[in-house]
Amino acid sequence: MINRLVVFGATGDLNARYLLPALAALRTAGQLDGGFQLTCVDRADWTDEGFRRWAADQLDRHGPSSPADARKAVAESARYLRADATDAADVGSAVAGDGPVAVYLALPPAIFPGTVAALRGAGLTPSSRIVLEKPFGEDLDSAVALNRLLSEVVPEQAVFRVDHFLAMTTVQNVLGSRLANRVLEPIWNSAHISEVEIVWDETLTLEGRAGYYDGAGALKDMLQNHLLQVLCLVAMEPPLSLGERDLRDRKMDVLRSVRRLTDDDVVRRTRRARYLAGRVGDRDVPSYAEEEGVDPRRRTETFAEVELELESWRWSGTTFRLRTGKALGQDRKEVAVRFRPVPHLPFGDGEQAAPNVLRFGLEPESMTLALTGIGPGGRALAPLTLTAPLEAPDLPAYGRLLLDVLRGDPALSIRGDEAEESWRVLAPVLSAWSRDLVPLLEYPAGSDGPAGAAGPAGR
Repeated sequence: MINRLVVFGATGDLNARYLLPALAALRTAGQLDGGFQLTCVDRADWTDEGFRRWAADQLDRHGPSSPADARKAVAESARYLRADATDAADVGSAVAGDGPVAVYLALPPAIFPGTVAALRGAGLTPSSRIVLEKPFGEDLDSAVALNRLLSEVVPEQAVFRVDHFLAMTTVQNVLGSRLANRVLEPIWNSAHISEVEIVWDETLTLEGRAGYYDGAGALKDMLQNHLLQVLCLVAMEPPLSLGERDLRDRKMDVLRSVRRLTDDDVVRRTRRARYLAGRVGDRDVPSYAEEEGVDPRRRTETFAEVELELESWRWSGTTFRLRTGKALGQDRKEVAVRFRPVPHLPFGDGEQAAPNVLRFGLEPESMTLALTGIGPGGRALAPLTLTAPLEAPDLPAYGRLLLDVLRGDPALSIRGDEAEESWRVLAPVLSAWSRDLVPLLEYPAGSDGPAGAAGPAGR
């Protein structure tokens, strides 16, 4: 197990909100020994003590569930280094030391190639690992080029293209529910399932992330990585094991089976929009175009919806809808599996049963099954909902991912060919949107989204 972690981009939001609290959780769980070394690298002119004070504040704010002594230990163990993440000499100094090192690029995607190129000459110790956040590249060509560059530095097994959605307990429960229960797997196909929705609707707005988000947009920020990865787990064939090769081979099969979209398909089966001024809960929200740091000329979308079909024996005839949006009226973060209606209802005239829906709540984590039963009168149909309580995970998602990195288990990271195939799936959408074949709609902040999109959160 590696006991050295170097984080580039250490004063950013990712380290503050997720990585530092994950390290505190790992220390609480006894997964980090006293010899663990944390080096935090950025361009800010800070001292070790200045960074430690900042880290302690961030841990108090974002990691309060970890004991105070664990938070203090993580903050006090950090060493800060001012460096340029694309300068070979600076990068070499940051990763120098005895034994292998895990190098975490908590950086904007545009900087990845420069940092990886700098690592090429840094003389990484054998068994070192490189961790990259999403999105991996900015399009298919850049993803291919980045994969080629990484192959010159470390072997594929040492590259961790992390996606924290894969480590979320409920996402893991998608696999558990399917593969460990005879009652579900026989009906997990298009003969019984009409539609699968994978949704990440947020009431949150930009929250100070315009520098990244305005250059990416909803499609690249969420659909191309997080939601496509969840789609893979929902739709893949049962793997021989959950080892990295078997699991990632089956995910790759799903991506390869996605029917390629034509321009006409993109016009009919995708929607994009951005929010106008409005009210979300008890706060007034300016329009996206007026948010600080936004360039309205980029026409960046804050809402994206794509309907996909899989050309496979299991899924031909089922629609997969991926949707995400910001500044919406309700948080809705779930996988909703909608079953086809029964062929006949032996009840009174006009009686109709709502479709059965199995919902995996992603945040907060939950699982519910909507059925139809008989109401109190003994004859009329009535809805019946079964809810499964879920225990809190032992580690947060980023804690699980960091532990996998340090242990060298890449099963929950994305393989290079997966990263490229994900871009191929959505390349037709990016192309058509860049040519304005699909209009950029607008929706008031606090609403259910643009007209023409799938229905509100109550669907």
